[in-house]
Amino acid sequence: MGLNKSSKIDLEGFKAYILVERNFSKHTAKAYCTDVLDFLIWLDETSCEEVNFSKVREYLHFIQKFQYKKTTLARKISSLRTFYKYLYREKKVDSNPAGSLNSPKRPRNLPKFLTTYEVEQILNNVSIDTPAGFRNKTILELLWATGMRISELSGLNFEDLNLEENEIKVFGKGAKERIILVSERAKSYLTRYIDTARPLVAKGYEVDTDSTSPVFINNTGYRLQPKTVRNVINDVVEKIDLPKHVTPHVFRHSFATHLIENGADLRVVQELLGHASISNTQIYTHISSQHLKEVYNETHPRA
Repeated sequence: MGLNKSSKIDLEGFKAYILVERNFSKHTAKAYCTDVLDFLIWLDETSCEEVNFSKVREYLHFIQKFQYKKTTLARKISSLRTFYKYLYREKKVDSNPAGSLNSPKRPRNLPKFLTTYEVEQILNNVSIDTPAGFRNKTILELLWATGMRISELSGLNFEDLNLEENEIKVFGKGAKERIILVSERAKSYLTRYIDTARPLVAKGYEVDTDSTSPVFINNTGYRLQPKTVRNVINDVVEKIDLPKHVTPHVFRHSFATHLIENGADLRVVQELLGHASISNTQIYTHISSQHLKEVYNETHPRA
């Protein structure tokens, strides 16, 4: 199996379309392009512009043997739909052969979250004896205080900070801009990190401090990558023997859950999280209800 020349050109055009015009994240664009590439390789010498609905169904039948999860299969169908939507827009096909495909119903799993005590356990066990350690502590304080995505935190530049107003500007999915709020505690750590720890994190390297410079840097002065933050969390969780799998996104789920448990309006939480749809935020109300039931069952004498 191979990839013919016209399909390769279509794939390159599709990649530019979803990155530039649709504002897909690099991660999502990579996944979509990989899905389409797999399909194009399967087509072999058949042009993707000659494919009909039956051919697409044949491909889906073919990949059934790989036993993908429903979420993965749904994404692959979405990738093909979007690819042919692009080809239709470019007038390379007369219709979208993947347009009427039904996606498998995705299981709606409740996000995992940490209790306030568990968060404090993690925060209190981050070593701040070194500049990098203080940076790590600041990052986790920010994740807990703001609910921002790790990619948003990694992408922060100095021009995005408005600490006088306790505000930070972030760019979320689809490059959508929003303002998030920072607690006094997290602001204090961030200010101290910028003033004292950041200049020492990359000792021996020149560190820029202009408006477009990254707030969080590694030991060579370049922008800190999300993988480093994940490693920091893994080390602390292992140290305190916390029986949960904790990721940066779990901090985000915890932030949202505790806001709602304490009476925050759903629309406010939606805005703080940067959710495009209120339905994405409503899942945290289910978490809160489940938590209330667990507490009731554990504490009520006749439960």
